[in-house]
Amino acid sequence: MEIIKIIGIALVALIIIILLKQYKPEFAIYISLLTGVLILILVMDELKGIIALLQSLASKASINGNFLTLLIKITGIAFLSEFAVSVCKDSGEGAIASKIEIGSKIIIISMSIPILSSLLEIILKILP
Repeated sequence: MEIIKIIGIALVALIIIILLKQYKPEFAIYISLLTGVLILILVMDELKGIIALLQSLASKASINGNFLTLLIKITGIAFLSEFAVSVCKDSGEGAIASKIEIGSKIIIISMSIPILSSLLEIILKILP
């Protein structure tokens, strides 16, 4: 039960952060960041399983492996940027958080262009 570990770590970190904010508020962000990284490490095994399943399904469906790799990278960028945005917002830096959001959206759009162009080619072949 990974979720119990995640919730436990989060609750312990929350208590530590609440206590630290009274005496050393500058250290609270470090605990928050460390907690986020620890939770990401805990779910890495789950992510490996999901990626293996996707690769298996892609090979059975004869989907180009490059597209699957690209989709996994795009998903990773979305998760990591959301993590960074949350850390920035927690530390009171909403302006930086919005810049990360904009930058990650632009990168995701630019990375998805090959998939979109391939999809359009397929549609054009199907249409008379």
